[in-house]
Formats: sequence, structure tokens, C-alpha cells
Amino acid sequence: MTESAAVPELFTWEFATDPYPAYAWLREHSPVHRTTLPSGVEAWLVTRYADAREALADARLSKNPVHHAGSPGARGKTGIPGERSADLMTHLLNIDPPDHTRLRRLVSTAFTPRRVARFGPRVQQLTDRFVDGFAARGEADLIHDFAFPLPIYAICDLLGVPAEDQDDFRDWAGMMIRHGGGPRGGVARSVKRMRAYLVELIHRKRAELTAGTGSGVDGGPPDDLISGLIRASDHGEHLTENEAAAMAFILLFAGFETTVNLIGNGMHTLLTHPGPRAELQASLGRGESALLESAVEELLRHDGPVELATWRYATTALTVGGQPVAAGDPVLVVLAAADRDPARFSAPDAVNLARADNPHLGYGHGIHYCLGAPLARLEARTALATLLTRLPDLRLAADPGDLRWRGGLIMRGLRTLPVAFTPVAPHGK
Repeated sequence: MTESAAVPELFTWEFATDPYPAYAWLREHSPVHRTTLPSGVEAWLVTRYADAREALADARLSKNPVHHAGSPGARGKTGIPGERSADLMTHLLNIDPPDHTRLRRLVSTAFTPRRVARFGPRVQQLTDRFVDGFAARGEADLIHDFAFPLPIYAICDLLGVPAEDQDDFRDWAGMMIRHGGGPRGGVARSVKRMRAYLVELIHRKRAELTAGTGSGVDGGPPDDLISGLIRASDHGEHLTENEAAAMAFILLFAGFETTVNLIGNGMHTLLTHPGPRAELQASLGRGESALLESAVEELLRHDGPVELATWRYATTALTVGGQPVAAGDPVLVVLAAADRDPARFSAPDAVNLARADNPHLGYGHGIHYCLGAPLARLEARTALATLLTRLPDLRLAADPGDLRWRGGLIMRGLRTLPVAFTPVAPHGK
């Protein structure tokens, strides 16, 4: 279609608050839209569901930034801030098969439904711990007090970061998700510190495995993910130190921020949609689980944690949604736009927690489908059920229009989510 002069302004603070009207315009008038990003990079935005799903699975759209760096029009920065300078590029979001296949196979066992289910009691323990931290106050910031620390400590446990070091990870992660809101250079410094720590931890765990001094929770061999990566590497999988550090880094980065936003955005949606929220609370009160499970999927679709899929680069000239795309051009699939496409979802702007036909793209599609989706879903179900059950009169403590959303290209999340409720005693007291 031909674009008109009414192209909405993108990537402003107003846009960050509610990007969905702009995405609706793009879907209708310019579904594969070339734009200049805040970083100065020119990229294509793919906004219709059918085009988005096809692009996510198109092998000609590479995840390796070398295809952009070598193109004539390359400019500006792409990828995760700080990863290049910290030598953390060789992870699942930046590579293609066969390396992608090899590395994904190494970590896939950590996120099987069976292993994630075994992790359920620990997630519940962490959830109760953080709710206990503010339950007696009658007020909280659900981002700072709850949605942020829960996935940080959960993913640290899964990776095998010792408890005494996990507060450092919370500090580094906090800097990384500010998206420019912290001191200049703070993100890059945090990423470098995290890399240095991960390399040291890998060396320490390898020494413990060699000496037989490390042990898991049941006294057997360590079953954390980093120990598993080391064992695989030592048994012929050829995992380099850089690959191991980059893998641990991306699992931390992708494994916590998406869940922070899933919990934060999901609670924001429930707090601003009293009808669906009441239905879910009633279902939880009856001890049911089906509506909770479909609710998490609908919250992922309606206002999910990942606004744009991570970077892809055309390896050759191709056509996306009828639009010619040159070799080397970055292509960004707008998951938030695709998941509200009326051509695929009925009443897409409505919140229907029982929506049955819901093949949303909130965690991607194809070989790069989010590896940690089972863990994120477990954390979201546990978090939402615990909050709505233990704090039944939970309510927003600010005008919805006054809430501020974090800037940033890929993720969508709130800076704060102030709430109030009737104070309750800590769990078990």
C-alpha cells in the first residue's frame, strides 16, 4: 500500500505509553514499514500476523549481525547494549544453524516441562518470600518489590549462581534494564562485570567437577545449568569459554527481563480490566487452573513483554509481505502489532482470558522460539495466582495515565507499578 502523510510518530515517550494505535495504522497502511530507529539504524518493521510468522521462520533472515555490518548501508548499533564490547556475541540470539542447533541442544534439557515442573516449589517459595516483604505494608511497587527480583533469583538458581553472589546479579540486571536511565556507560560496565564473573564461575565449577567436590541439592552431582554446560563441553560438545559465558549471559538477560515484563504488564492489564480480573480471582477461589493457564497466554498476546522480536538481517535480497528488502537490511518483527492483528484474532484489543484460539507470537516462532518459555509461564502463573489470592483487594495506587513505560526497542515494560491493598500477615504467620 502507498503510505500517506499521516504516518504516526514512532519511538516517542507517548508512543511507548500506548503503541497500539500506531501499530494498527501500520498494519493497514504500511505493513512492512521502513523507519529510522532512535539509534540511527534504518530497519524494516513487520506488523501483520501472517507476514510476522513467516518472517520469524525464514532462514534467509539471519540472526548473525555480520550480515548487517558488511552491508553498504550499515550504521548505528544493533543487538543488546554492551554485548559486543564484552565479547558476549556468540549466544543463541546472534547465531544461525549449525552453531545455533548445537548450542540450543546443550541447554534445551534445562527447560523441559518436566524439569521446569520440578522447579515449581522453588518458584513458589521465592514468590511468597517477596510478597512477604511488603504484605504488611499495604502498599508496594510491584515492579521493584516483586516482578523484578523474582525472575532474577529464579534464573540464578537455575544457572547455579551461589546465593551469596545473587545480589550482585540483581544490581547488574537492574542497570541493564534501565535502557539509558542510569549513569553513562553503566550498561556496558554491568555487562562486562557480569561476563567477568561468569567466566570465573565457570572456572570454579569446572574445578569442583574435576575434584568431585561440588554437589546438587540431593547430594548428587551438581545439576545446575552451568555445570551441565561444562559437562557437555568436557564430553566432546566443543563449547568454548566464550560460548559458555555468552550462553549464561543471554539466559540471564533474556530469562529475567521478559518475565519481569510479563508479570508487570500482566498485572497492569488485570488491574485496569476489573471484569476479567474478577473472573480470574473467582476461578482461583474455586481451585481451578484452566483459566489461569489461558489467562497467561492472553496477557502475553494483549500486552506482552517483548514488543519487537530480536534483530534479523537479510542475507540476500528478498520480499517480505510484498515489500522488497535488500541484502543486509535489518528486519524487526513487531510481535505487539502482529498479536493484535484483526485478520487473525477476533476483538484483538479486548482482554478475553478464556480465549481458546490464541496462537500468539509472544515468545516467537520457528527455531528461535523462546527456550525459557516454560519457565516464564510457570513464574507468571505462580506470581499472578499468589498476588490475586493473598492480596484480593489489590488495586492501582496511581492514575493509569501517570504510569511510565521504559524506553527501549525490544522490550515493553513499566518503570513502576504502585499498588495498594489491605495489609496481611506474612505467609505462614
